[in-house]
Amino acid sequence: MIRAPLGDSRYWSEWVKYGDENIAATLEIAATPAGNPDYAPQYSFNIAQKHWHQILCRYSAGYPVADLSSYFPGLLDAWEEAERLGESVWTPEQQFTRHSWRVNYDHYIVCFWLIGLGLALDIPDNQWQRLLALIGNEGEDVLLDRIIASRSPERKVGAVLLYPKPYGRLLAAVDAPVDTQASKLEAFVSHWYQEVRTGAKSGSDPQAVNYKHPYWYTYGDENFEGGAYFGRWCVEAVAAVKAFGLDDSQCLGLEHYPGDLLRPDGPSTHPVRQETQAPETGAVESKAGFWARVFGRK
Repeated sequence: MIRAPLGDSRYWSEWVKYGDENIAATLEIAATPAGNPDYAPQYSFNIAQKHWHQILCRYSAGYPVADLSSYFPGLLDAWEEAERLGESVWTPEQQFTRHSWRVNYDHYIVCFWLIGLGLALDIPDNQWQRLLALIGNEGEDVLLDRIIASRSPERKVGAVLLYPKPYGRLLAAVDAPVDTQASKLEAFVSHWYQEVRTGAKSGSDPQAVNYKHPYWYTYGDENFEGGAYFGRWCVEAVAAVKAFGLDDSQCLGLEHYPGDLLRPDGPSTHPVRQETQAPETGAVESKAGFWARVFGRK
């Protein structure tokens, strides 16, 4: 069954297939000398990004949860290659702004997603250690560090919650008495999509770049037919449930809660729905045009 609230079977079949083909094509290009060596690190990182987009896309489309972890090796390979190439390209300032959770809200969210996916999908220890090495930021955030420490107890835990909005609600659920955790977790998930939009403004430090919302936030409102939408899933909640054994019963069936990640053998936690049409979102780009813009090599 389709898990996402948007997209019909045609949409998901088409774009899941295209995503896999696009990863293969860009890997072939990456194996050739770069036309612009200065862009090569970003190109490799874009390949890593495409892997986690594809995990979420396949989840949305209704593919088996057990199969999603197969994208982690390619994700890690591409990200490690980006870091290797970036050593000679990115300045110290660029390295900081790309990697620091404090000044890069997008990166914080992506790291939260990848930790959540790694925990939920039970990736092997060697992959988990590679992921932690790439994520870094040890001792920076009281919430995400604690979630990481559930699998890596030696992890230093930060004293500050870097982004109180929306993540203060999740921390409150983690720290709540057992009998109130379910309702507090539901409150976090119910408010997540609205509050994550402007979460950077609540941050402990000024952001390195100004932006209105996380990079993925409007995918689906814009260029739906061009394949931009891969779902809007609160993986952060799944990360906390997996790490601390929270009761997620009040979240099951909520629009943004990917409960099947924790129930790979089913039955699905998502409501059965009728086929839906793409929303009316204005101008539509071609497949090639959209993906060239987002992932294209320069």
